[in-house]
Amino acid sequence: MPKQIVVIDDEKIVCNMVQRILTQEGYEVETFTDSTQALNRIREKEFDLVITDLKMENIDGMDILKEVNQLYPEAKVIMLTAYATLDAAIDAIRERIFDFFPKPVKIEELKKSVKKALGS
Repeated sequence: MPKQIVVIDDEKIVCNMVQRILTQEGYEVETFTDSTQALNRIREKEFDLVITDLKMENIDGMDILKEVNQLYPEAKVIMLTAYATLDAAIDAIRERIFDFFPKPVKIEELKKSVKKALGS
């Protein structure tokens, strides 16, 4: 069974790009531009990996990270952000983030991180 990944980013172009790349790698990918809808989906279904933007309307990436860690301790979370500050990175590390990428994300680095996170 393919690994399940959810991608959450308020930029549709980012969702589409990451989905296309990871689907080509053989993963099953769902995308959301609305973080509230994404969190509702995460509460319904366990994903192996969550890739989320940090700064979004309604629910931000840190809240998603905390909820995923609480619901599914085995799941991994990769965060993408255009606002890569040291404080944001430290907060993410404290919350057990798997990886943290500044935008624009380098595709090869993201693919490597996803493979490592999923042990594939």
